Amino acid sequence: MTDAPRSPFSPAPSGTINRDLAWQVAPSLFISFRYAWAGVRYAFLTQRNFRIHLLVGIVAIALALWLQLTRAELAIIGLTTGAVLTMELLNTAIESVVDLTVKQTYHELAKIAKDCAAGAVLISALAAVLVAGSLLLPPLLLKLQSL
Repeated sequence: MTDAPRSPFSPAPSGTINRDLAWQVAPSLFISFRYAWAGVRYAFLTQRNFRIHLLVGIVAIALALWLQLTRAELAIIGLTTGAVLTMELLNTAIESVVDLTVKQTYHELAKIAKDCAAGAVLISALAAVLVAGSLLLPPLLLKLQSL
């Protein structure tokens, strides 16, 4: 009688996790951060919208500092900027996986996945603009009137 097949993530007889199907496992925390930074770098170098969102976020944070917004307001702008950049990274990841799966062919479900991921970025960007606008515009208008 043969043993039943094990899931690749079920405990191996020694009590460790069998990761035979894992592509690469980072041997250290430092290398995990290097992999993460490689993803951010890839998005920055290849995704125009990531660069645009990053630039707009930097401008919003610089403007918040110049207007001397409170730390809480600055944190809110930073968090919304981070959310948009995170959505952009997830969108890039989803698009890459979908492209890998369907290769050079068209599939309606692939289109839906890519469109929904792009929609998530759009909604987060619109929310960030509303948040930043509500926090930045009143003090900016006051500052401009006093000039």
